[in-house]
Amino acid sequence: MRTRLRAMWWLLTMTTAGALMIAAHAQTPADAYDVLIRGGRIVDGTGNPWFSGDVGIRGNRIAAVGPLRGASARRVIDAAGLVVAPGFIDLHTHSDLALLQDGTAQSKVRQGVTTDVTGEGTSVAPRDGLEPESGEGGIRQDWTNFTGYFDRLKQQGISMNLVAYVSYQTVRRVVMGYTSRPATPAEIERMTQLVARSMEEGTWGMVARFDSGGPAHPDEIIELTKVVGAYSGTFTSHIGSEGYNQDRELDFVIRLARETRVPVHIFHFKIRAPENWPRMQHFIDRVAAARAEGLDVTANQYPYTAMNHGWNDFFPLWAKEGGPAAFAKRLQDPAVRERIKKDRDFLEWSHEHGGWDGIVYARASHAPHRKYEGMRLAQIAKLRGDADPAETCVQLMAEAGGNIGGVFHTMSEENVRLVMRQPWVAIASDAGALNVNASGFPHPRAFGTAARVLGYYVREQKVLTLEDAVRKMSSYPAQILGLQDRGEIRPGLVADIVVFDPGTVRDTATFEQPKSYAVGVPYVLVGGELVIDKGEHTGARPGAVLYGRAHTTR
Repeated sequence: MRTRLRAMWWLLTMTTAGALMIAAHAQTPADAYDVLIRGGRIVDGTGNPWFSGDVGIRGNRIAAVGPLRGASARRVIDAAGLVVAPGFIDLHTHSDLALLQDGTAQSKVRQGVTTDVTGEGTSVAPRDGLEPESGEGGIRQDWTNFTGYFDRLKQQGISMNLVAYVSYQTVRRVVMGYTSRPATPAEIERMTQLVARSMEEGTWGMVARFDSGGPAHPDEIIELTKVVGAYSGTFTSHIGSEGYNQDRELDFVIRLARETRVPVHIFHFKIRAPENWPRMQHFIDRVAAARAEGLDVTANQYPYTAMNHGWNDFFPLWAKEGGPAAFAKRLQDPAVRERIKKDRDFLEWSHEHGGWDGIVYARASHAPHRKYEGMRLAQIAKLRGDADPAETCVQLMAEAGGNIGGVFHTMSEENVRLVMRQPWVAIASDAGALNVNASGFPHPRAFGTAARVLGYYVREQKVLTLEDAVRKMSSYPAQILGLQDRGEIRPGLVADIVVFDPGTVRDTATFEQPKSYAVGVPYVLVGGELVIDKGEHTGARPGAVLYGRAHTTR
């Protein structure tokens, strides 16, 4: 009897287990997905023509693409009449500290950007030996290396992915402070160690920002770029002139590519000042010739005729010697201010930046100046009763401690279109991830770059085809970075996806009202998770730090 009961118990147990296994299989068959995007116009990111189909997602990966008839999912998105494309990768941003200030990245994800690339000008690390300091948004920079910064991001959570570059200027500051003399062999060795460590911590390469005319110490940059190359990284050049001295700066970029054989990427390819506009084709021809030589030189641009950075960029180099604190102190001296106003570089570079009618006061660090935000220098001079706007400019900088953010109207629409048509030019914003409550008067590119390309330059102006525009914002940036698991709608790749309406997508941010979100983007997924759902931010923060291929530290 006991044996019979044991046998019955065993049979019942096995039958129950079998039933549970069958039920589990029935709940997750091969054609069941976590998310199913059904019936969209798939623009896969490669530049190939669009095709109709469905996209099935399991976990954080694209599981299937094509006609998935009969498939089911926990969440089905009806994409009829909509475009399904890879999430956009912004190659040039200032989101380093912005993502710590507000990890929801509203201005970017609402237009389909799922990955930001950071590090231009200065990078968040290394900080060895530097005192903790408060950066933009009051973020206390108390980490030493990229690992500390990445850990902070992961602890907080972010709604988009982040790629980081290490800055030559930051490395040099750690080793040498703000001195402008050439580095000694020992100092170069220390800089080499910091670059190597940063690559091992997960950066993708090195970026250098030049003042007008190119780097003061080109051989230093070449030596450090060789280290980056040994880690299979890339070099990114922020050209400083984009005007009278651009040929000299391209000379260096091409020399670096030739001597190091490292891929070189140029930030925001353009030309400024009306008398320089006719030379844009010349600079395009120079890059094209370098590529024909076999050098891996690429570029990006933003789709606007105005740029954005600090007013200090058009002040003479001698006035900025020794760093921001020394610059602020010099500005307090009336004799120095008089010398600046008469300086040839100041007059030339301020003209390059748009002149007194084209230079805008965009962001005030000095509270009494907030009334000037959004105004042009000529307007401010008139308001203050100054006969000479140059006097207004220098005096405002003295009052603000040398720290004023600006927007500069100085480029031509014809050249924007000419550059955009070049196959080796990607789209990038040169802007941080913000929200509508951000301080100051930012450039509208923070809120509108990708949407402006799709709405204005594709749909209205037909400068690009839809497929090529998506390529310039997805697979091509991934190719430039060497990022292999994103940038296309293809099975096996990470499900960073944007779904947008090709008939309504557009930017709403203007220079007069720059803090306004894009429209026409109802769905955005980051790592398979909806961040934008029916046009609204879900609050989800599935973004990841994307480590470079040399990443070894944990």
